[in-house]
Formats: sequence, structure tokens, C-alpha cells
Amino acid sequence: MASKIQDAVKTSVLGTSNLFESFNFRYFGPVDGHDVKHLVKTLKDLKEIPGPKILHVLTKKGKGYKPAESGDQTQWHAPGVFNKDTGEIVKVSPKSPQPPKYQEVFGHSIVELAEKNPKIMGITPAMPTGSSLNIMMKAMPDRSFDVGIAEQHAVTFSAGLATQGLIPFCNIYSSFMQRAYDQVIHDVALQNLNVVFCLDRAGVAGADGPTHHGAYDIAYMRCIPNIVVSAPMNEEELRNLMYTAQLPNKGPFSIRYPRGKGAMTEWKTPFKEIKIGTGRKIKNGIDIAILSLGHVGNYAVDACEELNKEGVDAAHYDMRFAKPLDSILLHEIFGKFDKIITLEDGCIIGGMGSAIIEFMVDHGYSAQIKRLGIPDEYIEHGTQGELHAECNYDKKAILNTVKSLINTKEHTSFRSA
Repeated sequence: MASKIQDAVKTSVLGTSNLFESFNFRYFGPVDGHDVKHLVKTLKDLKEIPGPKILHVLTKKGKGYKPAESGDQTQWHAPGVFNKDTGEIVKVSPKSPQPPKYQEVFGHSIVELAEKNPKIMGITPAMPTGSSLNIMMKAMPDRSFDVGIAEQHAVTFSAGLATQGLIPFCNIYSSFMQRAYDQVIHDVALQNLNVVFCLDRAGVAGADGPTHHGAYDIAYMRCIPNIVVSAPMNEEELRNLMYTAQLPNKGPFSIRYPRGKGAMTEWKTPFKEIKIGTGRKIKNGIDIAILSLGHVGNYAVDACEELNKEGVDAAHYDMRFAKPLDSILLHEIFGKFDKIITLEDGCIIGGMGSAIIEFMVDHGYSAQIKRLGIPDEYIEHGTQGELHAECNYDKKAILNTVKSLINTKEHTSFRSA
């Protein structure tokens, strides 16, 4: 029976030199991937054949829509709004100056840094346009590399460059870095190499859904020895963290930032070093402290302004680093506040909030802490704003949490043993 199905399905076999068959995979194809009825029949027939099988399917990107078939494949991967009759991409000009995307800030900033530091190299696994490394690839083609859909190779390649005294900026989407976790530990961190990981799409990534949300990098990077874990609140901090990371002897350095626009229209400021493991106080307060990491700190800024109008004096701190933590700042905070909110665009379990609680317990402090971030579940599709609200760490959620804690007279606090 199996041999009859095999004869019917197998339209082309590449003989004894077939790579797949040399590994004892049965090879079938190629078949037309746009002939749905034939493809379904083929798949059903192949189910009857035992053992591992390879079905070679041929498709064309944008099949059935001529502008997409003949146009730039990268552009038509995610074209946004376009005229379906002409294929023209619709570009809307804003009425007022808009902040740039974090990706654009990365792309322009790495070129600026590389012009002054000849050791800087750029690496991305098949995301030159999405990450904006294409800006460097155009300006410095001999110092920037697209290694294809191969995150593990991107990390190990970066490690190899670092062993030769170069400073690779390895730009990988946060979710995709999960595939190269072993290489981060064994090839980079274990040797304490100067590799800069720029984790794009950190936090909820919007409509791309649960496969693309960068929920876990704070937790999975924070537990690895030698690695600095950071997140900028705005474009200026992104530039300054990139500048800091390329300075001598910084070791592995992770910088996470979200998809989309930042918060500043005037962002191209002179580079400044940020001392590793230091946060900053954005606003004084006496009633409650909000400790934010990354771009969601801008929600806290807006929330604090509204709370002031309602008579609640909230302090706000931009932590900047999940590892190492700013111990001096934290001693100050725990010495002043017994109600604290932590805020991050990442998983609650193992994230910055967890690190703050660990610090509190280790140093014998006692406080009521509420962690805001991505809950312990897979997050579906939606705009970033919608998902921030759904996960309860947008401005409204901060306001509600502050009011809830302020109105709580008795609480269970964490204490050290």
C-alpha cells in the first residue's frame, strides 16, 4: 500500500545524491503549493506512509496579487496600508513632529558609534529592515552582516568576533533570542566576551501575537552570570546605553527595547556614559514609590501627574538596569517607602519586580510590593496599547494600583528569614 502511494505522490526524486534521502528521510516533490486540493490530497496520502518524510512544496510570495509577486519581498512581508488596485503603499504624513521608532534610533546610533569606533560590527539574523541594521549595512557593508534565519549562528559568530577584540552589536528580536540561549550562555557569557545584545521587540510586540511577544528576556538574561541587563525609558537612554556598552571591558551587555515609536522628538543628543547598575529618580514623593524599567516608565510619568492632581504624592524611579540593580537607590527607597509598585514590559515571574523582592528579602526590608507586567499566560494579538491595558500595566492600571495600595491599611509584607 505504502509503495503505491509513494509512486503516486512522488513526482520528482533527486536520486542517490538527495540530501534528505541520505539521512533516510523519504523525499516527495516538488509539488505546487498553490494547488490546494492537490496539496491536501498529497498530505493525506503521506499520512499513510510510515517513517519520517520530506514534502517539497513550491510557493511564490504574494501569489495572486501581481504587485506583491513582482515587488520587493521585504516590503510586502508587512506592507501596512496600500491601494489594492495600484499596489501603492499609503504613507500618512503626520501633522506634527513625531518621535522616531526605537529601531530607527538603533540604526542611526550604531552608525554614529561605528564611525568613531572601528571595532564595532553589526549582526542580525534575517531582520536587517525590521531592526534597521540596514542603515549600517548601507553605510558600512564590510562591517555589518545578515547571517540569515540562524540566531544560534548570529550569537556564536558575534562571540568569535569578540574573541578577536571586535565589539559586535548582535540585534535579535527578543522572542527569537530564545533559540540561541545555549550560545548566549556557553559561547558569550562563560567567556565574558564583549558582545552587545540589542533585543528588539521586547515586551508585547502587537499584532504579531504570542510567537513574537518578547516577554521573557529580562528573566532569562538576568539569571546568567556576567551579563548586564538594561532597558531604556526613551530614545536618549537607548543611545547612551549603546554608547556605554561599546566602552572597553563591559562584558556581555543586553539592551532591550520595544517595537515602534519612542517618546522624544529631539532625540539625537550627544552620547553620555551611564554608570552600569544605576537608576535615576524622576520624581520625589512620600506616599508610594513606582519603580519602572524601560519604556513603560512613560506611563508612570503620566500617572504621577494625574495622581498629583488627586492629592497623591507618588515617587517615580527609572531603574534602567534589571542587573545589576542600583543597590544605593534601593536602600534609599526601602528606607522611605512601605508601598512599592514595580512596572515592566516583561513577564512578572523572574522579571525586574522579582529582582526587587529578592533584594528586599536579602537585606531584611519589609514592604508591600505589587508587580505590574506580563502575567503568567500567553498573550494574544492586539495593538501594544490594547495589550498593555489587557495585562494591567498601562496608565490606568498604575492609577488603580496606586489607589488600591494607598487605601489598604493592613497588608501582608515580605520579610527576610
